[in-house]
Amino acid sequence: MDLRLAPLAPAEFAPTTAYLNTATSGLLPLAAVAEVRATVEAAGSGVAGHDTFEQVDRVRARFARLVGVAPERVSTGSAVSTHVGLVAASLPAGAEVLCVEGDFASVMNPFVVRDDLTVRFAPLESVADAVRPSTALVALSAVQSADGRAADLAAVRQAATAAGARMLVDATQAAGWLPFEASPYDFTVTAGYKWLLGTRGVSYLTVSEEAQQTLTPLHSGWVNAAAKWEATYGPMPELAPGARRFDESPAFFSYAAAEHGLDLLERIGVEAVHAHDTALAARYRAGLDRLGLAPVPGSAPIVSVPGLADRQPALASAGIQTAARAGSLRASFHLYTTEADVDRLLDALAG
Repeated sequence: MDLRLAPLAPAEFAPTTAYLNTATSGLLPLAAVAEVRATVEAAGSGVAGHDTFEQVDRVRARFARLVGVAPERVSTGSAVSTHVGLVAASLPAGAEVLCVEGDFASVMNPFVVRDDLTVRFAPLESVADAVRPSTALVALSAVQSADGRAADLAAVRQAATAAGARMLVDATQAAGWLPFEASPYDFTVTAGYKWLLGTRGVSYLTVSEEAQQTLTPLHSGWVNAAAKWEATYGPMPELAPGARRFDESPAFFSYAAAEHGLDLLERIGVEAVHAHDTALAARYRAGLDRLGLAPVPGSAPIVSVPGLADRQPALASAGIQTAARAGSLRASFHLYTTEADVDRLLDALAG
């Protein structure tokens, strides 16, 4: 464990298991748990202030800083698939979309369900080579959910630019542990309940200024108005400037949690988180090698071992939380993970 982060485990988190499953869902910091509890109690007692748009805007600004864009490029929502659906709805009939074979369903299904689009698939390693002049959009994850493989985003962006195609990047399994810049891409989508230490009900869409002109805010309500409280009844007088026009009505309890997770990441710094998380992954990979087990190659803190998915239930019974994905045993390491947690998993696999 990175010595700079060692004091954080007991101070900021309270896991009761060896929690090695952030790629499924991250743990909430204790401050977030307290904030959600207070917010729920306020909602139950009739106290005003449990549903504040000001907090949503603070979360928007924190996320914008994390991925290196202005807050005006960030739209807040509840699910990645909703954001991707907005992009899918903007494409003209007959448009060609290039996706990655085996990528997470939310990155491709909004395109697949439109039977008037042409959706092609390519292996992750050759997706840049699969871009062609007819490609309108490339949609892919920065890091694969199933096994932690990383996309060569620079190569894909170069190919997309040469073809005149737009690019959508899902940063759900990257932002929070991997230094990630959203600014080079037309669209990015990120779920907030994994490496960003939030809970379900929070997700982020970034849209370049140019691409904002291509999207229609189809799920507009009064929160999308330039002046929200003047647009609660009747047709909207004026849409909000920037990406806020694409906001969904927020799940306030979830955003109460999100603020504290992003605050913790910002205080620590993603570079330090990256060093910590990847060091633990390297320790695990070295231990697997000693056991004669071969994980999917890579350096991400998402490590999958093919053929071991059936070990997941027994590990869970032993208090070691992992995941079974695509026939593999997947372990993922974040701020609250210690070297002792990694060694406990290795000992269980050896036993």
